[in-house]
Amino acid sequence: MAAPTFILSFFDYTGNAVRDWAEAGAECICYDIQHEPGRGRSERVGAGWIHYRHADLTPGSEDWGWIKLAWRKGDIRLIYAFPPCDDMAVSGAKHFARKAAEKGADFQRKAAEMAMHVAEFADEIEAPYVIENPNSVLSTLWRKPDHYFNPNEFGGYLPEDDQHPRHPRYIAPRDAYTKRTGLWVSKGFQMPEAKPVEPEVIERVNSKGKTLRGSRQFWLLGGKSLKTKNIRNETPRGFARASFLANGEELA
Repeated sequence: MAAPTFILSFFDYTGNAVRDWAEAGAECICYDIQHEPGRGRSERVGAGWIHYRHADLTPGSEDWGWIKLAWRKGDIRLIYAFPPCDDMAVSGAKHFARKAAEKGADFQRKAAEMAMHVAEFADEIEAPYVIENPNSVLSTLWRKPDHYFNPNEFGGYLPEDDQHPRHPRYIAPRDAYTKRTGLWVSKGFQMPEAKPVEPEVIERVNSKGKTLRGSRQFWLLGGKSLKTKNIRNETPRGFARASFLANGEELA
């Protein structure tokens, strides 16, 4: 009997990143502080499973202690990570001074360490990793991204009649929107081939008569609520599928 394929995904509330792996039979564990404490929950997906586990992923937390005890060298096929970008995304640069006053001058360093800690853990257990973050100061506080992409560049991996299964009002079919995103990867991760679709463009005229252009996500997902943040942060399904096909040859 073949050994199971394990995929880990950190700061992952939705499971989007690992769904294609699970469909093909992998055991996928998604760690996030929003998941239910205790035993969490598990979801049967195709031939495999997605297990959602509560974890405080702040470096040095007790939860990191048991996570490190759970995994050894050679156990993990691939690690994904989507560390919070609230304190690092350059789109929020106008708030940096206020946050420094409220949280301390090292607030961005602490945010960057969440990403770097995943990379250190992956290196310890010799697992390839891909860490995603929007255009952010992570590139100066850690290192430059290895790749950049926009979600629409992988929309061709989704069917022509695609609709988002949970948020069709907010996310364009086939991930047809732009959001410049960096990828920090290790040796062993294969960047997938792009299959782009045209991004959705909706025009609106503001109160000053200026024409603004953007996708439905751009227009509808402003604000600070946890719901809108979770929708904005969902892993693009096209990229998730493409990364599975490029890196899960033994399962695809």
